[in-house]
Amino acid sequence: MKSLWKRWSEVKIVANRSTPFSLTHPFPTPREIVAELDKYIVGQKDAKKAVSIAIRNHYRRKMLPSPMQEEVTPKNILMIGPTGVGKTEIARRIARFIKAPFIKVEVTKFTEVGYVGRDVESMVRELVETSIQMVRMEEQQRVEKTAQKRSEEKILDILVPYPKTARTPFMDEESESMLEQVKHSRRLLLEELRRGALDEREIEIEVQEPRVKVMDLSNLPGMEEIGISFQQLMEDTFPKKKKRKKTKIKEAQRIFLEQEFESLLDREKIIQEGIRRAQETGIIFLDEIDKITSHGQTVGPDVSREGVQRDLLPVVEGTTVPTKYGPVKTDHILFIAAGAFHTSKPSDLIPELQGRFPVRVELQSLTVDDFKRILVEPENALTKQYQALLSVDGVNLTFTEDGIEELAKIAYEVNESTQDIGARRLYTVVERCLQDIAFEAPHEKDLEILINREFVRKNLKDILENEDLQKYIL
Repeated sequence: MKSLWKRWSEVKIVANRSTPFSLTHPFPTPREIVAELDKYIVGQKDAKKAVSIAIRNHYRRKMLPSPMQEEVTPKNILMIGPTGVGKTEIARRIARFIKAPFIKVEVTKFTEVGYVGRDVESMVRELVETSIQMVRMEEQQRVEKTAQKRSEEKILDILVPYPKTARTPFMDEESESMLEQVKHSRRLLLEELRRGALDEREIEIEVQEPRVKVMDLSNLPGMEEIGISFQQLMEDTFPKKKKRKKTKIKEAQRIFLEQEFESLLDREKIIQEGIRRAQETGIIFLDEIDKITSHGQTVGPDVSREGVQRDLLPVVEGTTVPTKYGPVKTDHILFIAAGAFHTSKPSDLIPELQGRFPVRVELQSLTVDDFKRILVEPENALTKQYQALLSVDGVNLTFTEDGIEELAKIAYEVNESTQDIGARRLYTVVERCLQDIAFEAPHEKDLEILINREFVRKNLKDILENEDLQKYIL
C-alpha cells in the first residue's frame, strides 16, 4: 500500500511540474470535449469521440513519470469523409477549446525535398510561430493594464509635463501649488484621454526608425542557423535609431503601448514557452491527404505525391526540425489527416505512413435532418448569423419550422444531384434565398420578415427548375 502511495505521489509531482492545468482548472474529459464540439458540429459522434480521446491522452501522458512520458506517442488520426461534413471544424474547435497551438495545411502544396516549393518541415515552423504568438498574446493580456497606464503617463508627460522643481526634495509653497495644479490638469486630461476626446489632437513623439530590411534566410530549408546569425549580424551592424515625428494621440497611444509591451515582456521566456507548447500540445491538421496518393500510375519524378509522403513520414513519426528559434521535436505533436478518398483509398498511402495514423474514423454524409439541425442548433448557426447581421439594418428575421425544413431539403437535393459539398451547400442556399432582403434592408426600416416554406420556394423557384443553372449558382 505504501509503495502504491509513493508512486501516486511521484505522478502528482511530475504533473505539477509539466502541465499548466491545476485542480481548480482541470483538463477537460473526453465527454466534456464532445459536449463542447456538439455546440458547433452536428452528428459525427465517432469522429468526435476518437479525437477527444486522442486529446485527453495528451494530458494523460503528461501525468505519467518522465521515463514513461517519452515512450507514449500520440495516436494520430485519419479522418475519411466527403467535404463539408466537419473534419476541419472538429480539429479547429478542439484546439480552440483547450487553447492548443493549431494549424491547418494543404498537403498538396508541399513538394519533395530538392524541388521548388514548400517542404513538409515548414508546417512545423508555422506551428511554432502560431504557438509563440499565442503565448505572446496571453502575456500581453497579463500586463495590459500596466502597459496601458504607462502609455497614458507618457502622453500626459507630453501634454502637461511636471515642473522641474517637482524633482527636487525641497519645494517652496509656490512650487507645491504649481505641482498641485499640474496634477489636477493631468487628472482632467486623463479622463478626456480615456473617453477618446483627445484622439485627433496632434503631439510630437520619439519613435524608432525602421530597421534595414534584409531577406529572412531562417525560413529557407537548410538555412535556419545561417539566417539567424545573419539577422543578428545585421542588427548589430545597424543599431536602432530614434527620430521625432508628429502624430495623432490615438496613434501615439498605440505606439507607446507596443513599446511598453516590449519592455514588460520577456521575449526569451515567451519563445521557450511557445516551443514547449508546440512540442507537447501542438496539433497539425493535414488536409487533402488523399490527393497525394499516386495510384501506381505516375511516370517520372513524383515530387508532390509519394515523394511528399516519404518526407512526411519522419516528421509524423518524430524528428527534430530546425527553426529560427531553435530545434523543435515533433515526437508528441498530434497529427490529424483528412481526405475524401473519392478516387482513392487509405491503403493507397505508403504502408509506413498508414501505420503512423492508427486511428481511423469515417465521417458520414449529411442527411436532411442533419441540415435542419445545422441551421438552428449550433451556437454559430447560419440562421442566428443572418438574424444578427440583418438586425443591424433594423430587419427582424423569423425562420419558421417549415421554412427551415425546406432550406434543408433543397440543400440536400442539390448535393445529391450535383456535387456533394456537405454543409457548405447551406451557405449558398441561404445566401441566395435572402439576397433580395439583404440588398433592400438598408433602405427599409423596422421590417418583419417571415421565412417560411412559401418564401423559400418563391425565392429559389427559378434555380430549382433550371438544373443547368443550379450547377453554376448553387
